[in-house]
Amino acid sequence: MNNSIRVNCTKKNLKLIRDFVTEYLRTLALSDILMNQIVLAVDEICANLIIHANHENPEKHITLTIHKLKGQVKFEITDEGVAFERSNYKEPNIEEHIRIGKKGGVGIALVNRIMDKVEFSTKGNKNICLLYKKIV
Repeated sequence: MNNSIRVNCTKKNLKLIRDFVTEYLRTLALSDILMNQIVLAVDEICANLIIHANHENPEKHITLTIHKLKGQVKFEITDEGVAFERSNYKEPNIEEHIRIGKKGGVGIALVNRIMDKVEFSTKGNKNICLLYKKIV
């Protein structure tokens, strides 16, 4: 089974990514809730990379590779856009966002809650985001 997809940085490709992740996860017999949460988290990271890091430039690409490890799944998302500076990131107060009706700005916080581990790194001109989720 193909465990990798490469798309150019346009928002319309987010559906391709969601479908790809869903198809892969179907083979793992996960609960619908867990599957939907994982798809949401991967979609959120990919959307951020397409919109913020690559400014929806269709000449740029992101690549998603899924690795099945013992008891967990690892999602590796790479691009060559502007690196996400985790040190500058301050987790928003999601409840406050809801209270004031603010939209956006909670994606990474959501991903951090869904996934077991989230890592960002840069090697040369390549940015790498790793998402880990335990599956039983």
